[in-house]
Amino acid sequence: MIDSIMKRLGVSHDLYQNGNYTVRTPIDGSAMGQVSLEGAEAVEERIAKAQQAFEAWRKVPAPRRGELVRLFAQQLRDHKEDLGRLVTWECGKILQEGLGEVQEMIDICDLAVGQSRQLYGLTIASERPGHHMRESWHPLGPIGLITAFNFPVAPWAWNAALALVCGNSLLWKPSEKTPLCALACQALLERAMEEFGDDAPKDLSQVIIGDRDAGERLVDDPRIPLISATGSTRMGREVAPRVAARFGRSILELGGNNAMILAPSADLDMAVRAILFSAVGTAGQRCTTLRRLIVHESIRDEVVDRLKKAYAGIRIGDPMEGYLVGPLIDSQAYEQMQSALERARQQGAKIFGGERHLADTYPDGYYVSPAIVEVEQQDDLVRHETFAPILYVMGYRDFDDALAMNNDVPQGLSSCVFTTDVREAETFVSAVGSDCGIANVNIGPSGAEIGGAFGGEKETGGGRESGSDVWKSYMRRQTNTVNYSRELPLAQGIKFD
Repeated sequence: MIDSIMKRLGVSHDLYQNGNYTVRTPIDGSAMGQVSLEGAEAVEERIAKAQQAFEAWRKVPAPRRGELVRLFAQQLRDHKEDLGRLVTWECGKILQEGLGEVQEMIDICDLAVGQSRQLYGLTIASERPGHHMRESWHPLGPIGLITAFNFPVAPWAWNAALALVCGNSLLWKPSEKTPLCALACQALLERAMEEFGDDAPKDLSQVIIGDRDAGERLVDDPRIPLISATGSTRMGREVAPRVAARFGRSILELGGNNAMILAPSADLDMAVRAILFSAVGTAGQRCTTLRRLIVHESIRDEVVDRLKKAYAGIRIGDPMEGYLVGPLIDSQAYEQMQSALERARQQGAKIFGGERHLADTYPDGYYVSPAIVEVEQQDDLVRHETFAPILYVMGYRDFDDALAMNNDVPQGLSSCVFTTDVREAETFVSAVGSDCGIANVNIGPSGAEIGGAFGGEKETGGGRESGSDVWKSYMRRQTNTVNYSRELPLAQGIKFD
């Protein structure tokens, strides 16, 4: 099946079957392919090629660059089913989520095409007669992209579509766990480039399949003015200072420990559905997964009972076959989940779920039932993000206390409140409310649309990707002063006799 999908996507058999590194599907642990890991010398060559490509691409008018992205979007539309299936095979999320991730790619391409005609600067009034000032934006350079396994294609597209219309070349290092998706995206982009014509320089976009050393080469190279990295907080702590040490820029999308405040006025039917989708989708391996439920004491028992009934009905199995929850990515993720549950058990928490499933059917696939963990306080275990389907449930009495609990974690990605009290809703999204980059009302913390900037604060890294004015991250700002007079007055009224 993989061979037929890769062939339709345009990926050469040699690229994914004749290498020295085995890629396995989390569905059953079987081998999907054999890719070649690139060393330091190969990465060096790719960076040099990216620089040459950038020098040519920046000369192409931005609306023309947008046409390439439009053609790429059409390739994605034509191959949505195949690419979505590949996402499911390689990272284990259910097929509907795999298809949804490809749709995110299409959506950001559509946004970027329009943006290619709107890379606006400013006209600024000058205090000097016969002068005007303006602000202009110019291409930045080769962009280094480092992505994670759980969303193997969409975050790359969030960056790539905007970076391309802004006039930059691309160097993409995907997770070693999901390199086939990257090869497929590259193949589709190359098809679009072929249709686009000679204006698209060779090596405009390149994929680097490598380990930590390859990532470090990208991070440390001064020819790459911007590194956009998606991954763990630990990874961000290493990337950020190294990029800053060479005065480069970074966009960091790191951990999330997202909460829902569930108020007594909330529509509980709607809230339970939102909790289920947010907490168990992608087997709890989204950066926006709901990990903390802060529920009013007056409804806590009812909510927990309803959640247990809903969790008991979750169908767990092969993500290609219509189940709601697929596997964790690997054995390490499973062990980390079990370690967190054991710590909670030792601290007196009440635990529902969390067991391994289908071990006889898939001895090398790590399927688990999502867990509900009832705790009395938000301790260090709850403040730590475990990348697995664990939902910690805590009570509150006063809304201000619930807000404090929402904010009392190191991460600051996404958050939400379910309430029909307008004061609570407006407080939550105000300056004294949630401290996260995303704050929702009556909708869960996951499922962001590409029209808004995506990202968070604190240990989430402060980066923003996707919509809004994020295009500015991929360009350099220039302030221009033009003197169209025959005089040379100085600013601030300075007289220089």
